[in-house]
Order: sequence, then structure tokens, then C-alpha cells
Amino acid sequence: MTKPIPRTGSRKNGRRIPKGVIHVQASFNNTIVTVTDVRGRVVSWASAGTSGFKGTRRGTPYAAQAAATNAIRTVVDQGMQRAEVMIKGPGLGRDAALRAIRRSGILLSFVRDVTPISHNGCRPPKKRRV
Repeated sequence: MTKPIPRTGSRKNGRRIPKGVIHVQASFNNTIVTVTDVRGRVVSWASAGTSGFKGTRRGTPYAAQAAATNAIRTVVDQGMQRAEVMIKGPGLGRDAALRAIRRSGILLSFVRDVTPISHNGCRPPKKRRV
């Protein structure tokens, strides 16, 4: 009986993804860019923290640009040409991340703001009695 030949190399790169969704979550402290396929399965992600920024520099637009570039570089190699962009959060990195995505050469079908907005908000604290 012969032994099975072990696979060499990564199996991840075998999947071709022509279309995907790019999620940008921009908080005041960090920016997270996640790239998924159309079914929502994560293909690649990067954040300002994983891109080498620490502390307060993670919230800067330049860090968000670097995170977007790092997340998209791997999916462009896998053949992604078209994408939708969902932007969430109030952070400074919103515009910078979108600018980096536009420069990457991926055709954007639409850009949507999916920031959650409360309709009634939290219950206020009870009135102070002195």
C-alpha cells in the first residue's frame, strides 16, 4: 500500500473570488477592514493595529489607509475585481479607507453607510434629587 502524497502550499489561494464585500469599521481608536465574499465568509482582514500602529496613532486616517491597503492586497491576488463597500462608525479613518480602496483598482458597485442609529436611544438617568 502506498502512502498518500502530502499537499504542498496553501489551499486558501485556490479559491477565485470575482466579487466581494468590503466592510470598514471606523471607531475613534481603530479602523478594521474586513473583506468577505458575497455570502459573508471572511476572505481577508486587517486593522490599524495589525498594520503596525500602536496607541493613539491607530485612530489616524493614515493608519486606516494602511489597514485598507493590507486587507485588499491579498484579495486582489485572488482575483477580486468588483466589490461593494459598507462603512460603519464615526471614526477619522472612514474617508481615508475609502480612498485607499478606490486606488486599489477594484470596481465599486456601491458604497453604503451602515452605521447603527438608535431610534430612541438609551433611557436617561433618573432625575437628581437634592
